[in-house]
Amino acid sequence: MPPSYGFVNSYRLDHHPYQLEILKAWHDAGQPLGNHTYSHEELDTMTVEAYTRDIAANEPLLQKVDPSGAWHWFRYPYMEEGDTAEKRDGVLVWLHEHGYKVAEVSLNFQDYKWNDAYGRCNSRRDKPAITALHDSYLAAADQSIAATHELSQSLYGRDISYVLLLHVGSFDAKMLPELIALFRSRGFQFTTLADAESDPAYAVDAAIAVKGGGSFLELQARARGIPLAPESSLLEEIDTVCQ
Repeated sequence: MPPSYGFVNSYRLDHHPYQLEILKAWHDAGQPLGNHTYSHEELDTMTVEAYTRDIAANEPLLQKVDPSGAWHWFRYPYMEEGDTAEKRDGVLVWLHEHGYKVAEVSLNFQDYKWNDAYGRCNSRRDKPAITALHDSYLAAADQSIAATHELSQSLYGRDISYVLLLHVGSFDAKMLPELIALFRSRGFQFTTLADAESDPAYAVDAAIAVKGGGSFLELQARARGIPLAPESSLLEEIDTVCQ
């Protein structure tokens, strides 16, 4: 497998200093790190000045773990790129001036929700519920693959090189081998972030401010007036599992 970027928030180390060793182990294993802001706040609720300070505040940790500077990739928390044109453009200018590339997200099935649900079900030792989580996780991923393929075809007449968003969590770790197998069964091959974003599609900015943000393809669709598929019902169901 090619290396995968892990996007880091330094505030977590304020409460859990041992996580520095995890980041070092990740980097030493050949997996790169990227900037995800210091505190994982929403751009929609902040000024450009406060938000860019938060990005900069994350840099000392990244530089400590990876002095090469290969961490100059930035992913927006919550995929919020700015609810106004002024915010959006202001942050992009700052990122460009400070040598960052934006790590877009084009394939996302909100996998983090299953980590929370698994924690609840596992604490109850509810094996049938955990089996149901297994099945719905793969079903949600497969639905996302199909919907993303359809949207990419509508926008570009082809499949672009997708950038997949996943989160660190116990259920993600448990499901990763099967998830990779699912993607491969659907014809996917894996590549690096830089190679994926060398696809010409990513060179065209949607240039749209959207409250609440969205994936790269969703923003492109909104900019062109292309309707989006409704959110999977699985995402609503997962919030109630083992409650």
